[in-house]
Amino acid sequence: MSAEQRERLALVPPDESWAAAVWDYRAEFEAVGDALAGTADLGAAADFTGWLAGLRADARPDTVRPGRVSADTFLAVRRSDRRLVGMVNIRHALNDYLFRFGGHIGYSVRPTERRKGYAKEMLRLALNKCKGLKLDRVLVTCDSKNEASVRTIRANGGALENRVPEEDGFTDRYWIEVGR
Repeated sequence: MSAEQRERLALVPPDESWAAAVWDYRAEFEAVGDALAGTADLGAAADFTGWLAGLRADARPDTVRPGRVSADTFLAVRRSDRRLVGMVNIRHALNDYLFRFGGHIGYSVRPTERRKGYAKEMLRLALNKCKGLKLDRVLVTCDSKNEASVRTIRANGGALENRVPEEDGFTDRYWIEVGR
């Protein structure tokens, strides 16, 4: 990947100015019946304001919502036109569920922007953010049948630890050495 390609995206924290873009992102997933991974439950949110308030609460250990871990959610924004192409959720720690299935990083790319290398770039940018959180080793998971995610994780240094049963399929668990 060229330097130009590596700098196509920026990870930006969501704020009120992104409300319409975030809701459009959600609508695109709903229109194709796809899951909104790495969005801190955007699909279940009643409105943007409530979703954003939850993100802000989860960003701090003293205000994180029950049953969750501290996490940061970022919008993956294309630099050339400021289009929201993806979302990334970085969890600062792992609870039992995240250790088994969810991992430290969840992400999604909007359906109309897939197959352009954005997921690979988003994961690379998220791993850089993990360094700032002093995470030396990061767990990233995906459905074992999701070849695009498998390639994305492996391209970022993911080493498969194991495959665990989940619902009707399997989740692959990859560890990535981040270092400091």
